[in-house]
Amino acid sequence: MSGEFTEVAPKRAVHSDDAPPPAGGYSKALAAGPYLFTSGLGPQDPVTGAVAGTVEEQTRQVLANLRALLRADGLDLDDVVKSTVHLQHLKRDFAAYDAVYREHFAEPRPVRTTVGSDLMDILVEIDVVALRRAS
Repeated sequence: MSGEFTEVAPKRAVHSDDAPPPAGGYSKALAAGPYLFTSGLGPQDPVTGAVAGTVEEQTRQVLANLRALLRADGLDLDDVVKSTVHLQHLKRDFAAYDAVYREHFAEPRPVRTTVGSDLMDILVEIDVVALRRAS
């Protein structure tokens, strides 16, 4: 390693009206260098705030919310390299959520960590890291 410092673009917030607003003091997404990092997104409909009842429906909405944030920065689900998934009922809902997840990501799918978490009245939350492709 030469020890030289390569200047990178500063981090910047990414917003989309097609994704629910933050529920607290944080950014929904930050672009930093070639990466986009998202906060954990829940299944709230960005227009109505409604939350569907099943893990399949909630997973579809979370992925739609993520796609909206990614697209706001010129990316899409194909650019995702890492995802972290939280399930309220890990053992009960894993297979159903995984089936929907597989519909949205082509091979090679992102690396993924899936854990059980207390999600305060939702069934699934997902955050991702996306990599901007070289032009």
